[in-house]
Amino acid sequence: MIERRRIMQFEEKLDVIEEDIAQYSRELLDILLKDRTTNENIIWATSDYISHGELYAATEQIYASLITGVHSKLIQPRVAKAHEQKNSRTRDKAEVFTPSWICNAQNNLVDEHWFGRSNVFNIQQDSTWTATKQVVFSEDKQHTWKHYVDARRIEVSCGEAPYLVSRYDTVTGEPIELFSRIGLLDRKLRVVTENASDESEWLKWAYRAYESVYGFEFQGDNLLLARENLLYTFIDYMRYALKRTPTLNELKKVATIISWNLWQMDGLTYGPPLCDIQEEMNQLSLFDFIETETLIVQKPAQSRCKIKDWRSKVIVEYYSLVKGER
Repeated sequence: MIERRRIMQFEEKLDVIEEDIAQYSRELLDILLKDRTTNENIIWATSDYISHGELYAATEQIYASLITGVHSKLIQPRVAKAHEQKNSRTRDKAEVFTPSWICNAQNNLVDEHWFGRSNVFNIQQDSTWTATKQVVFSEDKQHTWKHYVDARRIEVSCGEAPYLVSRYDTVTGEPIELFSRIGLLDRKLRVVTENASDESEWLKWAYRAYESVYGFEFQGDNLLLARENLLYTFIDYMRYALKRTPTLNELKKVATIISWNLWQMDGLTYGPPLCDIQEEMNQLSLFDFIETETLIVQKPAQSRCKIKDWRSKVIVEYYSLVKGER
C-alpha cells in the first residue's frame, strides 16, 4: 500500500490530468484535441487502448469524453507507463525516449551555431548541467533577442516533445526547475522573460515564441501529451514572469497556436496517419501521347498535413516545405 501511494504521487508530478483541464474549460481541452488538417480530432493511431472499446480503435478520433471521468488517467507519459507497455511500444512502434541530458547537449549545439559560442544557456558536465546566470546577446543587429525568439525550430517525430520543453526529466520523471529547463521553447521563453520590459511585451513575444516552434507525431496519445506539456510550460513561465496565472482567453490563444504547430502526421506520406492521401501522378494526356499533365488521384482520403506560417499569415502543406516548393 505504501509503494502504491508513492507511485501515485510520482505520477502527479509529471502527468497532466485531462479531467483537470476539462473541469476548467472543456473548450480548452477540445482545442488541444483538434486536427487542423482534417478539421476533426486527432486519432489514436495506436491499438494500445482497444481493450476499452471500439471507440479506442486506432482509426477512431480522441474525444474529451474518452479521456476524462473514469478514464482521466488513461494517457500517461512514457516514464509513468508500466515497464511491459514501454517494451511493447519500443518493439512494435520503435518508440524510444531520449534522456534529457542528451536533448540538452544537442540543443546546445543548435544554439552554439546561432550564437557563435558555447555555454550560452547552461554548462553541461556529463549527464548534468548548470544554468548560466543570464543569456547574453552580442551587439550584432541580426542576432538580437527578438531574432532568437523568432528563429524557427522543429522536432520531428516529437513524442512528448522533450526537445521543445522539459517540464520533467525523461528518465526519472522529476520536475526540472524553470531556468534549468533545456527545451528549445524553454530557451526562447527564458529569453523573453529576461528581456521583456513589461507584461504587454512579455505576452507578445511569448506568443511569438510558440509560433516559432513546430513538431509532428504519429501517435495521438503522444501528441496530446506534447501539446499539454507546451500548454503547462506557458503557465509555468507566466507565473514566474508576470506573477499570475493565465486567463482562459490567454490559454485558448496559446492552445490554438499549439494545435497548429504540433500536428499529427505519418512521416512517410506527409498526411494524417492511417489514411490515404491525394497524390500527384504524371499520366499521359488524353489528347496526345507526348505531353504529360498532372492529375490528382482522388481517394477516400485527406490532403497532406497543413501547418501555419504565422509571420506570413498563410496556411501551407508541410510537404511543400520539405520539397522546397515554398
